[in-house]
Amino acid sequence: MSSPRHGPRHRSSGATRTGPHRAQPGAHGHGHGHGHGPPPGADRRVRLAIAALLVPAALATLVGIVLLFPYQPAQPLEGAAAVPRVPGTVTATAQSDCSPGEGDRGCAALTVRLDGGPAAGSSIVTLVSVVRGVAPFTTGDAVQLSLDGDPGDPGSYQVVDFQRGVPLLVLALLFAAAVVALGRFRGVAALGSLVLTGVVLAGFVLPAILAGRDPLLVAVVGCTAIMFCTLYLTHGVSARTSTAVLGTFGSLVLIGVLGVAFAAAARLTGADEDTASLANSLGTAVDGRGLVLAGLMIGALGALDDVTVTQTSAVWELRAADPTLRPAALFTSAMRIGRDHVASAVNTLVLAYAGAALPLLLLFSVAERGLASTLTSQVIATEIVRTLVGSIGLVASVPLTTALAVAVSTRGRLTADTGNVRAVDPRTADAR
Repeated sequence: MSSPRHGPRHRSSGATRTGPHRAQPGAHGHGHGHGHGPPPGADRRVRLAIAALLVPAALATLVGIVLLFPYQPAQPLEGAAAVPRVPGTVTATAQSDCSPGEGDRGCAALTVRLDGGPAAGSSIVTLVSVVRGVAPFTTGDAVQLSLDGDPGDPGSYQVVDFQRGVPLLVLALLFAAAVVALGRFRGVAALGSLVLTGVVLAGFVLPAILAGRDPLLVAVVGCTAIMFCTLYLTHGVSARTSTAVLGTFGSLVLIGVLGVAFAAAARLTGADEDTASLANSLGTAVDGRGLVLAGLMIGALGALDDVTVTQTSAVWELRAADPTLRPAALFTSAMRIGRDHVASAVNTLVLAYAGAALPLLLLFSVAERGLASTLTSQVIATEIVRTLVGSIGLVASVPLTTALAVAVSTRGRLTADTGNVRAVDPRTADAR
């Protein structure tokens, strides 16, 4: 009598072992005939549920790109004709009057050898202002000069900046080498994702905003496109990655809603010097508040990716380490990890915004204004809203992503390396 019971159980285990990469209706007919474990279609239902949520979002993103993309090339800004730049090298410096006969010695005369342009190889002398008695350029500096006029006239050249191409290239190569050395193939994929992010920003987001499209709508579409491209390219197409995508998308929606609400409540207009300059150059009105909200969403996306991917990975690894964990226990364990992570992530976001606004903070610190007046000023209030709304989105992403990951991972047995979910009878898994 024991043999008939043993036979079906043995065949169920064997089917599970030899067929992990395909649907297993035969195996489930034995292992699940009495209602134990996930039903035969659990894996398929998980995938269908994920697809039902993500496919419409992906299609909406594609439609948004098609509708918002600026098909007409951007018109050159009035008065912003490109001024040619010429590379040069400072060969000598000397103190000089800013104007002949003044005797103030407030400038420095730079002798610059032209390394490019129509007059390459010749040298010119040009004046630059001295800051606190120190010339900004010294002998041997590689500089850029603007050329406005006759290339043969030394007065047509003006030193405008340093050449920074070589150190930036070296730094970029060091960064790429570090990422690839640690991440290997996944590091290469991460670099590819970074390139795609730059393409979306430079090829869609910026041109669309300059063409007069709604900045917030452009940012929503652009962020969603970046999210899909970078997460799937870096981490592969799997239930695990799709869970992180869902968590990121839900958190982005929350950030957008809170941003719109509190930007309106705080009467943030975004009307600062940069926005005014852009409006004057474009010759049209610019949605300053929309630019603030667009910057908020783009700035928060990177931190969201970090939190959601890490939290999803934590759930998968915990589940793989102990497949017997019940969903509630798995959620609790993953949330312990998430609390530590989100505390650091929020601090990172706050410090990032503070670092970007450091000159402004220094200016307000020496101004004779009270703390309340400083904090409620247009510029500082904008940074506060950005920081707090982004931080709320980060905090919310932890329980949201954890709950999604637990729901997906506990629908069946999973593989920690690929994140694929497979329904299987727990009795056969324990027997192995």
